[in-house]
Amino acid sequence: MDYNILSTFIMASAALAIAPGPDNIYVLTQSIVNGKKQGMATVIGLVSGCLVHTTFLAFGVSLLIAESDLVFLLIKLFGALYLFYLAYKVFRSDGRLQLSSDRLPKNGFFTLFKQGFLMNVLNPKVAIFYLAFFPGFLFSDSLSTIIQFYILGLVFMLVAFVIFSLIAVLSGTISKYIKGHSNLGVLLKWLQVFVFIGIGLFILLSNK
Repeated sequence: MDYNILSTFIMASAALAIAPGPDNIYVLTQSIVNGKKQGMATVIGLVSGCLVHTTFLAFGVSLLIAESDLVFLLIKLFGALYLFYLAYKVFRSDGRLQLSSDRLPKNGFFTLFKQGFLMNVLNPKVAIFYLAFFPGFLFSDSLSTIIQFYILGLVFMLVAFVIFSLIAVLSGTISKYIKGHSNLGVLLKWLQVFVFIGIGLFILLSNK
């Protein structure tokens, strides 16, 4: 078992969870509008949806990887190229952070949980991201690929839960800080670019 790969995966997951994206912006806006408790419902819903994508990845991709080294290479190349594409998209964006929370309706705990869960599960971009991200971080020669994917999935869920929960709890402070620092979006934009490129290079150089 390669603990260096696991630790790299944890750091990469944390960087992705911190960098502005639809999920953490959604958690932030829902927490501002509905309160911290309801914001946590959004977090739990989003994170729970990750388990569905992990299951599809574990049982689908594991079979493909077991069949052929060429398939693993193609998946790895796809993953790296997709992450480079995400970096390019972020690079082309203007980097402004927009919190359009004024017109959002107030919702209850279960409604927000369901919205977060469905938002994650029904988003094909999440499934594509999992396919691009996870295979490059397989960390053991002795454990089955299915078990490794589940471990990576649970680690990813735990990291996302901790960071998204902090966003929900600190939503008021974060919102004020964003509004008071107009250059923050540009800094976070470049953080995303470097994170996507760094993970893409790591995946490209990884071994089966």
